[in-house]
Amino acid sequence: MDERGLGKQLQAARLAAGLTQQQLCHRANLSFSTLTKIERGAIKAPSIFTIRAIAGALGVSLDDLVGHRLMSLKTKGGARFIYFDVNGCLIYFWQHAFDKLAADTGVGTEAIESAFWRYNDEVCRGDLSVDEFNRKLAKQIGVPSVDWLDYYLESVEPIHEMQQLLVQASERYQVGLLTNTMPGLVESMLENKQLPVLHYGAIVDSSQVGAIKPEKKIYEIAQQRTGCPSDEILLIDDNNANLVAASHFGWHVLWFDDSRLSESIKRVAEALEPTA
Repeated sequence: MDERGLGKQLQAARLAAGLTQQQLCHRANLSFSTLTKIERGAIKAPSIFTIRAIAGALGVSLDDLVGHRLMSLKTKGGARFIYFDVNGCLIYFWQHAFDKLAADTGVGTEAIESAFWRYNDEVCRGDLSVDEFNRKLAKQIGVPSVDWLDYYLESVEPIHEMQQLLVQASERYQVGLLTNTMPGLVESMLENKQLPVLHYGAIVDSSQVGAIKPEKKIYEIAQQRTGCPSDEILLIDDNNANLVAASHFGWHVLWFDDSRLSESIKRVAEALEPTA
């Protein structure tokens, strides 16, 4: 079924339910322009979450509405579920945060980085609270106090091209975030719109699951949350160790190198193309 066929099928289901486009939009919490584009076939691959919302509003199952068309959509490499790393893939923040903290405290950037990395794994794994991390970091660099989350959030810069690819991917596949992060940061960035606000199939936050990449546990949890077999999952990450660990689970992997941004963006875009 092509996109026009899908649109006609959705239109037929709407008419069978006795609903106008405006009524369906209200029930499914969709914009009128989105629904009309879907029905006339202007949107090539509507998000599975959009189709689920329409199915729910019509009171039918996803299979009854569109059969297995969307569920079978895959990348050329065979992935149905795409995990994106956050730091270094969707946002920049490290160096600016270190530089700002150094300027505010008068402590050298190298000393701050050394102290930060000494405790980063513990707080990202959830073994340390953010308050404990702040106390240890402040003591290590010899200042009265530090609020690292403030420095982090003030320094976040989106990698716009990658965030755009994430949004585009969400219209074709299920997408998720798989990130080593401190408690509360993902929620804050979504609230601040520093990350795209989407219907994520899964958000695997290291501080919530008690494991960090490249540890085995976090991949086991991440795979379980997709509901997909290992060979239908793709991880995009900027850390080779994380990718190697994912490949041991049978996942597809793709390295993102922000020092070669144009080349990396092109490679990701090509990997996210659907099968013909």
